[in-house]
Amino acid sequence: MSSSTEFIVKLPRQEALSGARDIFPLIVGAIPFGIIFGTLAQGSGLSFGAALGMSAFVFAGSAQFIALGLLAAGSALPLVVLTTVVVNLRHLLYSASLLPYVQGASPRWKAAIGFFLVDEVFAVVIRRYQQPDPSPHKHWYYLGAGGAMYLNWVFCTLLGLTVGQLIPNAAAWGLDFAMVATFIGMVVPYATTRPMVGAIAVAGLVAVLANGLPHKLGLMVAAIAGVAAGYWLETNISGSVGRPS
Repeated sequence: MSSSTEFIVKLPRQEALSGARDIFPLIVGAIPFGIIFGTLAQGSGLSFGAALGMSAFVFAGSAQFIALGLLAAGSALPLVVLTTVVVNLRHLLYSASLLPYVQGASPRWKAAIGFFLVDEVFAVVIRRYQQPDPSPHKHWYYLGAGGAMYLNWVFCTLLGLTVGQLIPNAAAWGLDFAMVATFIGMVVPYATTRPMVGAIAVAGLVAVLANGLPHKLGLMVAAIAGVAAGYWLETNISGSVGRPS
């Protein structure tokens, strides 16, 4: 007897709602991060509109914090731009992973996908793209996840710019640890094979050792080292964690 797998194709609206639902736990982790950014922004010399505009048009949490620190230190604009570009080079790795799934998309879809490409969104949507169902609406899942994270980030920046100003020394409360926990939560589900565990371990170790490099270059060095380690393990050692190869 032959068996066949049946897939239920979701409508665009259903895909978008699923994306927004699946990214919600990561949104919770980003809330304190966004509020702290808004709280610190005006104290770093940015106007209310410039700080809100940075979140609305840049939409890159770690790069925004780095730019904020450089601006507060009086760094030249070219240095600010260069440093934030280096920090976001990891998005090239994300883009390479997404390319097989989005290369046939329209220019409008590619623009939206590129704009919403942040760490949390990638961690959620790549799993949806990798699912075997033939749904033609997976981009809507991406839009739902990315749009929900984007609205949260802008809103939390607004909260930081308004309510956050009433909280004394909010940056010293340690709320930004929520983002660290979020990133750990993003990585753990992928630690199921030896190449993935090796890549994570090498990237983490190199990130610590290369932390002192200028312009946050240590992040890119760690990413490259992790990819290289994962590739070597993939081609030389296979098998799931806890299972002999």
